[in-house]
Amino acid sequence: MPPEDAGAITVRLDRLLEERGLTVTELAARVGVTPVNLSVLKNGRAKAIRFSTLSALCRELGCRPGDLLDYEP
Repeated sequence: MPPEDAGAITVRLDRLLEERGLTVTELAARVGVTPVNLSVLKNGRAKAIRFSTLSALCRELGCRPGDLLDYEP
């Protein structure tokens, strides 16, 4: 179990969607996930993400994983 003072991973999908002029529904269709699952990720409620999904998100958003995910100590 991680220590209580462990940091958190934050997802910056909102900003990337806005910058690219995309909606959650559009991106979900391009990536091959449901809009609900993408919303869970966008709202910071996801417990995990598959590397295949992360790769597809980066491909469609034209970004790197570090543009999408951040670590908050």
